[in-house]
Amino acid sequence: MSSGQGTAGNVIAALCSFFIPGLGQLVQGRLLAALVHFVLATILWLILLGWVVHLWSIIDAAMYKPRSNYYA
Repeated sequence: MSSGQGTAGNVIAALCSFFIPGLGQLVQGRLLAALVHFVLATILWLILLGWVVHLWSIIDAAMYKPRSNYYA
């Protein structure tokens, strides 16, 4: 199964991040990244700059490519 930019999993993750920043990263199993995106977006929305992190969260989820776990 391929997992990388443009795959169905990344599209779903990007859609999740569209609604809640960090949710896409959480769907991908990246807990720390999800927490960072959510906390930064929440804090920055207080000063009306949360949209920057929100966009970053969507793009990051869409372009995520997991590292290979193969050891040659």
